[in-house]
Amino acid sequence: MDCITVIPGDGIGPEVVECALQVLGALGIGLSVDVLDHVCAERYRREGLALSEADLGRISASSAVLLGAIGRPDLEETDYVRGVLLRLRHSFDLYTNYRPVRLWHDRLSPLRDPASRILDCVIVRENTEGLYSGIGGNLRTSSPHEVAIDADVNTWHGVSRILDFAFSTARREVCLVDKANAVRAGGRLWQECWRRAAERHPATATRHLYIDAAAMKFVSEPGRFDVIVASNSYGDILSDLAAELAGGIGLAPSANLNPETGFGLFEPVHGSAPDIAGKGIANPFACLLTTGLLIRHLGYENEAAAIDAAVAGVIAAGRVTPDLGGSLSTREVTRAVLAVL
Repeated sequence: MDCITVIPGDGIGPEVVECALQVLGALGIGLSVDVLDHVCAERYRREGLALSEADLGRISASSAVLLGAIGRPDLEETDYVRGVLLRLRHSFDLYTNYRPVRLWHDRLSPLRDPASRILDCVIVRENTEGLYSGIGGNLRTSSPHEVAIDADVNTWHGVSRILDFAFSTARREVCLVDKANAVRAGGRLWQECWRRAAERHPATATRHLYIDAAAMKFVSEPGRFDVIVASNSYGDILSDLAAELAGGIGLAPSANLNPETGFGLFEPVHGSAPDIAGKGIANPFACLLTTGLLIRHLGYENEAAAIDAAVAGVIAAGRVTPDLGGSLSTREVTRAVLAVL
């Protein structure tokens, strides 16, 4: 029996995770669940501890992690979020951030031209290097002569493996997005690794766009994209743009994967949303779709497809939370999904 670790986290995290666990229970696939509800901002505030060695041991014993949300405004200047998210990504070498983007209903898109609303793609983001590697620092802090440096770290190994993963997921095309014309050192490495990866996958079409051009094309021709592969920071920006074009981050699932070990951390990308936490209006769809990604990763394809179909049906019927133009509560939307299942 597969076991998954569940970290409800902060803000709306526990609310949407509760919905996901109800859906998992309704599917009847018999997953064992280990809930780490003590991994949260409150413990960090009390003890200064984000993720303990014991927590990591429990997570290591599972097949995957479902994370609700991490973060709280009063802890923004601390290492709390990095101590959970980045520690998990680096401890398990979750070098692939996998962000599928799908427009579930035409009315959800902010694009005014119906012909341009076709959107069904995947953004593959390098997850352990780049500008988010944490290498850098400040000199002469809080003075007029302060210097701040963040290093953009790219390695041949890291770039090559994320490119190969992108090719492995493509249906028709992989598009590399970078800024090699301006960021020359890292750009040269990405371009050379890209050339070699394309040679290893000759059956897949390729395309290359600079990040500024890619952002424009995403708005004007979103349907042209199949798989996009990009560095940590560029992938982060593009995936949020894509999510907004598909109706908002309340519909955006994600997975952090190590394709070699098979381990994954699955999280909706909406964050803890402290402004609506406790109000009962959080959109559960991102967490439900993320749960679908998780069980599909574990081999439960039919059950994952059932979640997707149920979400699509409920959205089509207009049974949604206020962020999508509806009036239902988090629990009412979940009950609607359960009714379809």
